[in-house]
Amino acid sequence: MTIISPIARAQSLDSADLAIRDEGVRRLSEYIQVNTTNPPGNELAAAHWLQQVLAADGIEGQILDTTELGPGRANFYARLPATVPGNRSAIALVSHMDVVPVTREGWSVDPFLGLVKDGYVWGRGALDMKGHAVIQLMSLIALKRSGVPRTRDIVFIGNADEESDGAGAITFVAKHKDLLSGVQFLLTEGADTRVENGKVKWWSIDVGEKRPYWQRLTVHGATSHGSIPTPDNPVPRLARALARIADWQTPVRVLPSVERFFQAQARYETGEHRKWLSDAATWIHDPRARAWILSEPERNALLRNTVSITVLKGSNKTNTIPAEASAELDIRLLPDEDTLAFRQALLRVINDPKVDVHTIDGVEPKFNAPLGTEMFVAIERVVKEMLPGVPIATPISVGASDRPTYAQAGIVCYGLDPWLVDIEDNRRGVHGNDERLSIDNVGFGIRFYRRLLTILQ
Repeated sequence: MTIISPIARAQSLDSADLAIRDEGVRRLSEYIQVNTTNPPGNELAAAHWLQQVLAADGIEGQILDTTELGPGRANFYARLPATVPGNRSAIALVSHMDVVPVTREGWSVDPFLGLVKDGYVWGRGALDMKGHAVIQLMSLIALKRSGVPRTRDIVFIGNADEESDGAGAITFVAKHKDLLSGVQFLLTEGADTRVENGKVKWWSIDVGEKRPYWQRLTVHGATSHGSIPTPDNPVPRLARALARIADWQTPVRVLPSVERFFQAQARYETGEHRKWLSDAATWIHDPRARAWILSEPERNALLRNTVSITVLKGSNKTNTIPAEASAELDIRLLPDEDTLAFRQALLRVINDPKVDVHTIDGVEPKFNAPLGTEMFVAIERVVKEMLPGVPIATPISVGASDRPTYAQAGIVCYGLDPWLVDIEDNRRGVHGNDERLSIDNVGFGIRFYRRLLTILQ
């Protein structure tokens, strides 16, 4: 008897699914060929491509914000209207059109050829996030072709500049509140659906995001020759402040969503480790349990505000004491953290009024999506149908995305990985070399989104 793995079973498709999958593979290959490396972006070409693809199925797309975003740049918007009256809230499918740069000598294939070989679509953006965008795109098209009565509008948005400053989403939300009218839920990238060695360990719905709160520390002094040390050298003063920051143990807190995430992880632990992760809010106060929980860098980052010392600047000559020394801190705050309270705590740790502390590039808004909404429950339902027995995890992202920008418009935003990509492929490919997405996962993602959009009608 042939034994079919859970992943193979989840990815098995009928003839109709195969047809839309194969069309999706062709579209992903085409989309990768539109080089949208940021900088400079070139998202205008991607927006034209999206417009043409949707127009072939009678869905009108709009190219927006070309003036505001600059030459060669744009946002994209389309809306598939409901066919049944009832005024139900709309759903937005959001992706970004730009991709990060490549180091071509590190690739075994042309990163912008969209090559289909060995069961994969290869190229920059296959995972981040043109593959996800094509899955959303083909799901929207398939929903229209199916003739299923639609009780909700489905909005499709492609943003510029997510990989840099988020200018695309910021501009879109600021200028086009009318186009977001009625949108209650938004689905985009994120999450940490975990597949290891062919086993699906958990499916993630990303419900929050740590906020970058970057700071620059500056100390002023007097320039002089390095052969004659002076008390006005700003470098030692800055170094002492940085040493105190490096030793700072920020408080630990277990958010409800993180606790649920740990509970999914606990299924794959044994003994006291399983016990500790199953009730992290309690066991985090036990010294042994706390030490073990925090020993894993990702768990540590999910449980506290983190501070990484990154950029250091002083003299540009060994024999010259500089007039100024500075450092930059990559600070990531938990979603509900109060920035003023954190700043006051940071100043207490620095404990030196001669160290100036300034925020770099402002502060993103808070973003923490609720559990148990209609969308959340619908995602759970589809996962249970497609992946029976796989637990739902609710991580928060330690990185940054466009979700906080849309959340400020009153939209409930969730992050998803609409596929079953092994963690090693994901870590190697996202922002790395030989990025690729399997043909099977294109099919799985389209089937997932189609089912989700259908049950929400």
